[in-house]
Amino acid sequence: MEHTQKITTVLFDLDGTLLPMELELFMKDYFQRLSQKMNLCGYDGNAVLDNIGKGIHAIHTNKSSRLNEEIFWESLSTAYKKEEASKLKDIFEEFYRVEFQAVQNVCGFTPDAKKAVHFCREHGLDTILATTPLFPAIATCSRVRWAGLDPSDFSYITTYENSSRCKPSPEYYQEILTKRHLKPEECLMVGNDVSEDMPAATLGIQVFLLTGCLINTKNADISSYPQGDYSSLLQFIRRFLSHE
Repeated sequence: MEHTQKITTVLFDLDGTLLPMELELFMKDYFQRLSQKMNLCGYDGNAVLDNIGKGIHAIHTNKSSRLNEEIFWESLSTAYKKEEASKLKDIFEEFYRVEFQAVQNVCGFTPDAKKAVHFCREHGLDTILATTPLFPAIATCSRVRWAGLDPSDFSYITTYENSSRCKPSPEYYQEILTKRHLKPEECLMVGNDVSEDMPAATLGIQVFLLTGCLINTKNADISSYPQGDYSSLLQFIRRFLSHE
């Protein structure tokens, strides 16, 4: 069936989509380096990681309009005094600026990511980075650069400083639509995680499942989703362009 609805905006996931990776390996290296950093700064690294887990849980269960950053640090402030939490925040920022950069070594790279984003922009489509907003902007923008892209390639990037919801909640996608004044039927969400990225479809957003680093933890039936590699993605997008 041919699509007649023209799209105006393409939302790209980051980890496993624009930036190829084995998620478990990425998380293991990331948390190992963060724990070592905390130990060097006089904290119990494992305890900090446990409290980060509680902060992430607080973000996922947040039903208010408060931003993820506020929810996260409020959670950590229950485990550490306010002054300590403030000091931790400074250490986190230094970590993302310095030690976190080495995590790039466990990530992959594909030139197709940059080609796809630039293809969209060259054809007049807006591009948004719709990545799980559990990270501060400094960490997200680093991973964008690891993927061979620049933050300026996107008109909007979801981070924990500007978002109050998280994947896989459809409310995460609705928040983007509302903030960017977008109609769901004019958007396309591109991602590799069935549980995290495909829920955008429940709002009427078109979806494309990128299968290079496919994550399907629930073994869901994916036969109904448009899917494939980057070449298939570009063919799919072309069908939405009004002049093609």
